[in-house]
Amino acid sequence: MDAIADIIVRGGWVMLPLLVLSVISLALSFERALFWITTHNAPRRARINAFTRALREGDADKARSVMKSDRSVYGKFSRALLNERDRPEAFAAAAAASVESLRTAIERWSVTLSTIITAAPMLGILGTVTGIIRSFGALGEATTPDPARVASGISEALVTTALGLAIALITLFPYMIFRGQAERCLSRFEVMIASAETRK
Repeated sequence: MDAIADIIVRGGWVMLPLLVLSVISLALSFERALFWITTHNAPRRARINAFTRALREGDADKARSVMKSDRSVYGKFSRALLNERDRPEAFAAAAAASVESLRTAIERWSVTLSTIITAAPMLGILGTVTGIIRSFGALGEATTPDPARVASGISEALVTTALGLAIALITLFPYMIFRGQAERCLSRFEVMIASAETRK
């Protein structure tokens, strides 16, 4: 703990927003990971396959029964499709509206995580600049500069840059995985729509 506290102190004031970003990134990544693990688990995939198969066979009652107790975005979407399936003239618009209404849950926190990926390295660079300014300030203050103050500025520059890059990298990989999961979910919505359109 003392070593971590020492690093924070050496990084200067820029470490505070960087630490806040790291906490937010971890919390949101955990929430999204939990969401997608529960949304795309094996039993639910099997239910979705049974649902689309029942629709292709024209058995709306079976399809409704399969997804009746599903509380995920797939369950909500399947019920919306079945409610509009008997109205061909309004089905396409209703299906598109259902997709858009669920997009918020599917893509939640994507903008926030993307912003952290961009902002963290920029904050690190800001720390680099302020650290270098401190070092040059120490060099120009006296005929014999204080090596400790020069080293403190250099340390601030290095620590903040390293932490900013680390936060961006740690956030990037989960973010890309979550985007892939969202695209998979939207693709499955398209399959469900196509199955519902098979027999009206």
